[in-house]
Amino acid sequence: MFTLVRSRVRMAALALSAVAALALGATATTGAAAVPAPAKQGPTSVAYVEVNNNSMLNVGKYSLANGGGNVFDVAVIFAANINYDTGTKAAHLYFNENVQRVLDNAAHEIRSLQQKGIKVVLSVLGNHQGAGFANFPSKEAASAFAKQLSDTVAKYGLDGIDFDDEYAEYGNNGTGQPNDSSFVHLVTALRANMPGKIISLYNIGPAASRLSYGGVDVSSKFDYAWNPYYGTWQVPGIALPKSKLSPAAVEIGRTSQSTVADLARRTVSEGYGVYLTYNLDGTDRSADVSAFTRELYGSDAVYTP
Repeated sequence: MFTLVRSRVRMAALALSAVAALALGATATTGAAAVPAPAKQGPTSVAYVEVNNNSMLNVGKYSLANGGGNVFDVAVIFAANINYDTGTKAAHLYFNENVQRVLDNAAHEIRSLQQKGIKVVLSVLGNHQGAGFANFPSKEAASAFAKQLSDTVAKYGLDGIDFDDEYAEYGNNGTGQPNDSSFVHLVTALRANMPGKIISLYNIGPAASRLSYGGVDVSSKFDYAWNPYYGTWQVPGIALPKSKLSPAAVEIGRTSQSTVADLARRTVSEGYGVYLTYNLDGTDRSADVSAFTRELYGSDAVYTP
């Protein structure tokens, strides 16, 4: 019934430079302290950015006409990948050249947003190789991947990880099908590794329906969960309070402004605390953004190039 309109990360690999890695490790720990924007009242606004085509800096270009607060509270780098090494038979975290560019330029593309008070999260997505969040064969394998994630957050000074269980193509390269323990072990280990960071769930795929195993339910370990179908309203099926859920999902520039406004109005009237947007690009989208900010915050949005 719903159509998921979303381009995906499929670009070729670039090897990580040891020199750049060392340099970035220093940058991540020595960035300037955050300077919060003026406070605003209302739901948390999230912006996914397709960094194959657009700059993360776009997220920081929107403020509220009334009060000057940031329109967006969370910026999501879309996307890193979970890949599969057929030699070691293990999953590993992979960055295409555009994701790597953002990370290598963290001092500019990430820290400048954080200094405005915007959290920056890295989304991780399947990549057609059979590796996914739902088919780790053991607790140890899940924990090893969790460490890759938390190490990346620490190295680049990020604010968290977003899970998007699409395009894994479970079974490719001889990998296993989804099992009930995998995602529980992964999320448990990741939360233990980074207790103060964001973990969010793009509520789709086998992992999203496997949140409990062996008496452990990891629902409460997530900070946010959101509907993955743009232009629709769908409450994520996870046991989180309304303040952490976004049943609304819109694609900026493609979801009509009337629908954007209707979904924002419903978010407020039904007491939900998050509003999800996707595909913020580099053009002036203040009319599209104002369609939801008027309902969420009682203010138009201002675009500052």
